Amino acid sequence: MRDIITLACSECKMRNYTTTKNKKTMSDKLELKKFCSTCRKHTPHKETK
Repeated sequence: MRDIITLACSECKMRNYTTTKNKKTMSDKLELKKFCSTCRKHTPHKETK
């Protein structure tokens, strides 16, 4: 079953994006490089609660 997760910027901690992930196949935390509108640049975004 896919669960909705929130992605937060690693620099400013702003929660910018939501996505889904299959927790059975991916047990570790997701990290993607996305654009942060607060920082105005591409930064790594990590999965939060």
